[in-house]
Amino acid sequence: MTASSLEPSTTELVSVAVSGSGPVVCVTATGEVDSTSAPVLRQELDALLDGDVRELTVDLGRVTFLDSAGLCVLAAAHRRAVRQDVTMRVLASSRAVIRPLQITGLWDLLKAERVDDASTLPTQQGVA
Repeated sequence: MTASSLEPSTTELVSVAVSGSGPVVCVTATGEVDSTSAPVLRQELDALLDGDVRELTVDLGRVTFLDSAGLCVLAAAHRRAVRQDVTMRVLASSRAVIRPLQITGLWDLLKAERVDDASTLPTQQGVA
């Protein structure tokens, strides 16, 4: 991980912070992930997957909106993680994130986990 990735990436709609180092990292997005802001999330995930990460958690617990561009970023990161034998976890807490994942089938594909809020461990996997 480079020093620049320690600083949160941000647009007016979303901020993305990376915590952890080496093989275990967590990417936490806050705000709205749409066609304007999804590239910020994609850039962080790509940078981590270019490195030596082995376990990647994508925490969407603070995301208030997720559209098709954000779904594409998650699907692409998942495909890449599978190819690279990286364990990828996706955490979500709000209906605004869970429903699009469920409707598209990504909830099951990503093995997404529902959390009660952004600061807790997964409580269940299932319907919102």
